[in-house]
Amino acid sequence: MHTSRPQKHSLTLRGHRTSVSLEPAFWMAFRAIAAAEGRGLNDLAAEIDAARGADCGLASAIRLHVLAWYQARAKAAETPAR
Repeated sequence: MHTSRPQKHSLTLRGHRTSVSLEPAFWMAFRAIAAAEGRGLNDLAAEIDAARGADCGLASAIRLHVLAWYQARAKAAETPAR
């Protein structure tokens, strides 16, 4: 089983460095999403940062984005093709 302790990584959002702590599984999923979309991790993080509300931290916003991304794919897989 993988460790669930958050790992801190630095990101650059619109020219400003920040650090974000996420569990390894979320870092892996976040990187996979960026790669699947052909985007850089900083670019995707900046988009998530810009869209989050003031009451939501960046780490939480990234986790919610990862969850929503995978839920959308799971739903699409359940929908029969016409």
